[in-house]
Amino acid sequence: MRTRSADRSPFIYARVAGFTYLATILLGIFSVNFAASALIVTNDSAATANNIVSHEMLFRFGVAGEILMYTLVILLAFSLYVVLKTVDRNLALLALLWRVAEAVVGASVTVFSGLFPLLLLHSEASFSPAQTQALVGLFLDVRHSGLDVVLILIGMGGTLFCYLFYTSRYVPRVLAIWGILTYMTMLILSFVSILTPDLSESVKIAFYAPGGLFEIIFGLWLLIRGINVEQWEKRVAADA
Repeated sequence: MRTRSADRSPFIYARVAGFTYLATILLGIFSVNFAASALIVTNDSAATANNIVSHEMLFRFGVAGEILMYTLVILLAFSLYVVLKTVDRNLALLALLWRVAEAVVGASVTVFSGLFPLLLLHSEASFSPAQTQALVGLFLDVRHSGLDVVLILIGMGGTLFCYLFYTSRYVPRVLAIWGILTYMTMLILSFVSILTPDLSESVKIAFYAPGGLFEIIFGLWLLIRGINVEQWEKRVAADA
């Protein structure tokens, strides 16, 4: 017999997913727009290294924010899996694995592009200042390539989760369709970025920004409204 707490767990996890959607977006905006963008000077490793040394705490906050963000991605993926496993357990598990892979790759990119530059700048190794600056620039360049891989994994996992929301009717279908289109665009653009490395940042922002807006709206929906109780109970009854 199902307990009351077990019956309510999907609704609790839906709100957890909503909160983590919002938290990861806010942490991403802070880490990229306020920490990284303020300190990293494109094609100028010396200026970037000097900026990091001069504003080290801001850079460290950015790194910490990214690590926390990817930690929350795992909680987000697990929460969505709990909500959607009643729709199709295997597909929900696959989406979970893709989002967890996103977190693992993203955290690894953060180590290379965040912690390694700090270690180099404080290292007592016999590197010349020019060599240290060049290595710092090299590790920071890992961010651009690594994030394309991260976005591919987000696109795959996000598309599948939104497809399950669409078929389940747990949320309005228009939201699920928006999510599918958003994550598919993210997926395609990430492959294009790998194949065309000179793709302008303005083009990327134009296509990625709607994805951020979707996650804010979808996160608010799950946090405030949760999922459709009637549809969830129908699926539970059908599986009983």
